Amino acid sequence: MTPPPGWYRDPSAPHAERWWDGTAWTEHQRAPEPAGHPVPGPPPVPGPPPPTVPGGGTARSRAIALTVASAVLVAAIVTGAVFLKEDGEGGPGPVTTPTALPPTTPESSPPPSPAASATPSEPSAAGPAVVEDQLNGHTFPLLDGWVRPRHVSQDDVVMTTDGTYDCPSGVGLCRHGMVFSRTATATDETSPKALAEDDIADAADEAYDRDALGRRPHGGIESHQVVGSGPVAVAGRAGYFVRWRVETADGPGGYVQSLAFQSSVGTESPVIVRYVFDAGEDGPPLTDMDRLTEGIRVTGDTDPGGGVGSSVGP
Repeated sequence: MTPPPGWYRDPSAPHAERWWDGTAWTEHQRAPEPAGHPVPGPPPVPGPPPPTVPGGGTARSRAIALTVASAVLVAAIVTGAVFLKEDGEGGPGPVTTPTALPPTTPESSPPPSPAASATPSEPSAAGPAVVEDQLNGHTFPLLDGWVRPRHVSQDDVVMTTDGTYDCPSGVGLCRHGMVFSRTATATDETSPKALAEDDIADAADEAYDRDALGRRPHGGIESHQVVGSGPVAVAGRAGYFVRWRVETADGPGGYVQSLAFQSSVGTESPVIVRYVFDAGEDGPPLTDMDRLTEGIRVTGDTDPGGGVGSSVGP
């Protein structure tokens, strides 16, 4: 859209006004009229517009225009100057009446550069999580639902199920699953079978009969049943396990397993691993006992082989 024909400030002589015929400047000039003066019609003899000076006016005239014009009109003058330099044709400068300026072609802005895409993180090269028994020189796999021991008062605990619950008898807090690993130092026995058979009763009593404070979190043991026993390979060493199903006065009871084998470090003293799993739907699956036993490794051994039945001699 362009301003209608009329008198506007002359871009080449700001002290005078020049006639704009709606499309171009004419050669007709006049002294500026007071504000609000009616705009006369076009002069009778139009002529070709005089050549315009890029940028419009002298330095002194620019200073006068900048002093008189408001901030909005100053921005319009700058825009008009850019248009003159680029296209070589002038339009009306600052107007004495509130009339829009002729259109200008704004400079096209370059499209924003696309943001750099984030580099996806590489998959971790770390192996599965394990828990280490440094004293006896072996590690356990940390299965789903199991965590490293936190706020546990018992000794030799290497992992527990996540979270606690109120014990069935209403005394203290219990956990649905625990794994212990200790060196068998209270006996001179070295046979894995004899060690496991001797340890299972103590394991059951400590887990489901009386605790270290003499309390009975599960109401005490009422009966037990042997549900599994036999030789097993542990980290390439011959071992033996015994598993009981324990019935308690309160709650669903649970399963206790004693596993004995020889350590592969130091004096190769026998090691006893105890598993304590609550029965019922809240307890961990019994298959975790076998998975944990199969996953025991010598510290520093990353070989996925081994497990039950491997490297066991006659």
